[in-house]
Amino acid sequence: MKTDLVEIETPKDCNVILLTSHFIKTVEDIYETLVQAVPGIKFGLAFCEASGKCLIRKAGTDPELVSAAVREAEKLSAGHSAIIFLGKGFYPINVLNSIKQVSEVCTIHAATANPLRVIIADDGKGRGILGVIDGEKPKGTETEADEKDRKEFLRKIGYKL
Repeated sequence: MKTDLVEIETPKDCNVILLTSHFIKTVEDIYETLVQAVPGIKFGLAFCEASGKCLIRKAGTDPELVSAAVREAEKLSAGHSAIIFLGKGFYPINVLNSIKQVSEVCTIHAATANPLRVIIADDGKGRGILGVIDGEKPKGTETEADEKDRKEFLRKIGYKL
C-alpha cells in the first residue's frame, strides 16, 4: 500500500467541506439539504462512487463550483468521498449540522477556508482518506489582546451578540 498527499485547490473566496459517505443517494440528499438549509446557496458537489459504475457523481447550483468539485474529486479518487465547495459568502457553520443529519454521511473530515491537504491510502484496487491537514501549525498561544480581538471579531461579523 502506498500513501499520497493530495492538495485541494479551493476556488477563491470559497470554503470546502470534505466528507465520507456510503451510497449513491448522497448526491441528491446533500443537494436537497443545502438548498433547504440556506436559500440561494451557491455550491458545487462531487461524490466518488465506490462500486457499480464507480463514477464521480455531481450536483450543485453553480456550474463553476461543480466543475471545481469534480476536478478535485478526480484528484482524490477515494471511494465514497465527497467534496463540496461553498460559494463566496456561504459558510460551513451554516450547513454542517444539516449535512451531519444526512443519513448517508459517515464522517466530516474538514470544513475550512484554509489550505487543505488530504492524506490518501492506495492499495492498488481502491483509495481511501486517512486524514487531512487543515491549514498551518499553531504559532503560539493567544494573549489577552488576541482574546479581545477574537471576541470583537466574532461580534463584528454577527456570530456573537
